[in-house]
Amino acid sequence: MERRQRGVSAGLLLLLYQISQVGLQNIPSVTLGVLVLNIFLFLNPLRPLTEVCLSVNEAVHRKNWQRLLLAPFHHADDWHLYYNMISMLWKGIMLERKLKSRWFAYIIAVFSVLIGVVYMVLEVLLVILLDDPSYAVNCGVGFSGVLFALKVLNNHYNPGRVTSVLGLSISSKYACWVELVAIHLISPG
Repeated sequence: MERRQRGVSAGLLLLLYQISQVGLQNIPSVTLGVLVLNIFLFLNPLRPLTEVCLSVNEAVHRKNWQRLLLAPFHHADDWHLYYNMISMLWKGIMLERKLKSRWFAYIIAVFSVLIGVVYMVLEVLLVILLDDPSYAVNCGVGFSGVLFALKVLNNHYNPGRVTSVLGLSISSKYACWVELVAIHLISPG
């Protein structure tokens, strides 16, 4: 995993601008807290990315379970942070208002850990099914998995909506899948 640049950068500045356009007073408390935590850890990472990223080898084989908690809140670079936090901003505003802050905080906490567990199970299955041990050392960071889960939850609470993904109007029922593919194409890994 490449080492990212620290400090203020274009992606971070654009994120702060977008947050200012929404207005701090319009962002519910848990959503704002998640944004602040991710920005803080981007500027002041607890450890290098190679020591917080989540992989089967590190978490399971070396029993470094703290990576389940650290990986979702660290980002590879400023654009990774930007895309994830813009997505969090909009999903958080919609869902936190609907679910209320306490329940939304619980969901964020559970999804943050559960997504890592699902990621590791899928990687183990790939190792077994494809007989390729390289999947055990794939190492990931970021909030994307949590955001995908929030998107599915949002679609459940707001069925029948149409959303725009890269300028295409798509039923919200399928938008999370199109968004997942688009994110992978825009920012693979």
